[in-house]
Amino acid sequence: MSTLSWIIAVSLAGGVLSVVAAAGLSMALGANRINVLISYAIGALLGAAFLEILPHALEHGDPHRMAGTVLFGIMVFFVLEKLVLWRHCHHDHCEAHDAHAPAHDHGRSGLLILVGDTFHNFVDGILIAAAFMQSTEVGIVTALAIIAHEIPQEVGDYLILLHSGYSRFRALAFNLLSSLATLVGAMLAYFALSGMQEWIPTLLGLAAASMIYVAVADLIPGLHKRTELRATIQQVLLICLGIASIAVVQTLVGE
Repeated sequence: MSTLSWIIAVSLAGGVLSVVAAAGLSMALGANRINVLISYAIGALLGAAFLEILPHALEHGDPHRMAGTVLFGIMVFFVLEKLVLWRHCHHDHCEAHDAHAPAHDHGRSGLLILVGDTFHNFVDGILIAAAFMQSTEVGIVTALAIIAHEIPQEVGDYLILLHSGYSRFRALAFNLLSSLATLVGAMLAYFALSGMQEWIPTLLGLAAASMIYVAVADLIPGLHKRTELRATIQQVLLICLGIASIAVVQTLVGE
């Protein structure tokens, strides 16, 4: 497969897979048991960032510039989240997940989450394109980490849409429509970056920054709400499983 074919296939399949899996899991397991997926997603994100993406970025870019890029990226994502453009709503105290909230909010939180998720998917597409233009190995590992993170996020988005008054069919349809932003971002990035290869290490640095920020700032704090020994052991094992899955993919698709 050509690089462009990989980008198109992964962007489409990844978006549809994460949305459909999220809808299925939310109906089959319920919100309370979805938290186990968060631990796995943390491991996959950190594994992809530190084992695959950052080493390639450092290999092809100046180390000091890459370190600065990662730091800059973390600050950018912090500001975006403050502006509610990058809102993941993974934790129990999210307004839309409040057990004492009204039955629905006439679409307000649903509209907000759709706008934020579309922006998020667009950025994911850019990162996927940059990773595949570096190498197929980096692209596959990056896509795996993004999909692992997207599934629990999409579960949250799906539940928010239901809370906001959407039917199950409309919630699924709007999430699928939002996932197409991944393909749009990937296509724009591919054609823009074809003549600007020197920007790829910088985008890889930003990809690593986004994964580190999401894992550390958005997901890990939610795990600390469960302090019992059994939950802690389960979380550690699932995080290690997420990291191990990245290492296995590296071995299988390594070039």
